[in-house]
Amino acid sequence: GLTVVVSPLIALMHDQVDRLRDNGIAAAFINSSMSSQERARREQAALRGELKLLYVAPERLLSEGFLELLDRIKERVGLSLLAIDEAHCISEWGHDFRPEYRKIVQVRRRYPDLPVLCLTATATERVREDIVRQLALKDHYLHVASFNRPNLYYDVRTKDKRSFAELLGLLEEDPQAPVIVYCQSRKSVEQLAERLSESGIKALPYHAGLGATERSEHQDRFIRDDVAVLVATVAFGMGIGKPDVRAVVHYDLPRNLEGYYQESGRAGRDGQPAKCILYFSHGDRAKVEYMIAQKSDLDEQRIARQQLNQVVAYAESTVCRRRIQLGYFGEALAGQNCGNCDNCLSPVLTEDRTVDAQKLLSCVARCKERFGMRHIVDVLRGADTERIRARGHDQLSTYGIGKERGDDEWMRLGRALLHQGLLTETTDGYPVLKLNPLAWEVLRGQRNVHIAAAPVAQPKPPASPKQERAVTSTPDLEPVDEILFQQLRQLRKRLADAQGVPPYVVFPDATLRAMAQQRPQSEAEFLAIPGVGQRKLDAYFADFTGAIRTVLP
Repeated sequence: GLTVVVSPLIALMHDQVDRLRDNGIAAAFINSSMSSQERARREQAALRGELKLLYVAPERLLSEGFLELLDRIKERVGLSLLAIDEAHCISEWGHDFRPEYRKIVQVRRRYPDLPVLCLTATATERVREDIVRQLALKDHYLHVASFNRPNLYYDVRTKDKRSFAELLGLLEEDPQAPVIVYCQSRKSVEQLAERLSESGIKALPYHAGLGATERSEHQDRFIRDDVAVLVATVAFGMGIGKPDVRAVVHYDLPRNLEGYYQESGRAGRDGQPAKCILYFSHGDRAKVEYMIAQKSDLDEQRIARQQLNQVVAYAESTVCRRRIQLGYFGEALAGQNCGNCDNCLSPVLTEDRTVDAQKLLSCVARCKERFGMRHIVDVLRGADTERIRARGHDQLSTYGIGKERGDDEWMRLGRALLHQGLLTETTDGYPVLKLNPLAWEVLRGQRNVHIAAAPVAQPKPPASPKQERAVTSTPDLEPVDEILFQQLRQLRKRLADAQGVPPYVVFPDATLRAMAQQRPQSEAEFLAIPGVGQRKLDAYFADFTGAIRTVLP
């Protein structure tokens, strides 16, 4: 039977179908980019049982004409599976909610016996529960893989007058390496792309304000390695599976951690080392706060502000970046640090703050676990506010016991407790502090609390040899192997252009590196290279072994 794949973007359909076909799998998409004649041809192929996978957008899936087509396909060749890609779009708590996805439950009712598979790279527990509820799934199996991407190096840098020169230096390290640079607005995308181009970097802009043809052209040139750098708003990327992106730079502040995880996660999908760099300034925070204030829905404003506060806490934190990200998705990092982020690789002085932590946690308990961080800090500091007096919190034993420390210092401690899992915060838009088992261990004196010492303004220390290895864009190759690797990349580009597909559809970089090192000549040797199957052997054996032979002694 036929597997129907629901996919949100035309670019995503093109990308996946290209790769499936190149691996010998009968796949096709139907979308608005094709003629009516081509659409009819693909529909007939599905009716004849010639396709195994058919990609469509949710809007087309739900149209009466397409549902009637599925009825006929079911009768003639059968329907085997409904697969929903980017399933976080179903949930209003997902970072890229699309209302059309909510209606897919209508297809479930039409074909109640059809198995359903939902897939997403980013879903908190709340989003996962919402997907199950919205699709009315019964007896479902939930598989949550690790959110950890150990090959990605995370770094947060202060955004100031030197940042452009720093970015330029990063891009000049390897001018051929694919890099995505994200900005908040169309205007900042255009300005940054222009500055980079004037500085000799092959860079193109991408945002929703460009015409559809120009946008598609810029995307294709980036995917096909004609230009190395794409400067984009977050409108770009969800539908792109380009595996060899060596760096993702957020030149402006992202709006939420979930979106940041997915956007930064477009780096290094081939498993090779890649960098994820975020530039942070409080000026950018103010811009986001202004945009949030323009929302007409007060609930949306509230949720957006909480999400922004989480991003700011991430940017300002001195604990392991990966620990914070994984904790956001409900996963604990094994070990004390990841060894591949700026905070783990740059030594950070710590201080014992157990007594202050007990004061803060005790205040949360005495306020009945019903208030957020700001209110708890006000009580600790002995603030004389109507809100505190009206609730009788000026009569609590914890009122004013933290006067000796400033607001910022208490907020920093509170964020550290959250990041270390010693305190919990609700995520429904009303951020209320809750005690958890570890918090009670601290209160009972069974656990000490150490947090990073208050940051002192000073230049960032130079990277250690370990860090330099961690953030290098490619694994080390011998000089002669590096030359061959670059020649194989050029051959791959020529073959891909001739076929009208992105170079990574032919082979990923990791496969070319293995070829450069192992230099296969027989079919058995070629087939043993990671990423080479029988179809790739038949299609590319002669071309690549011929290129390798030119450098053999």
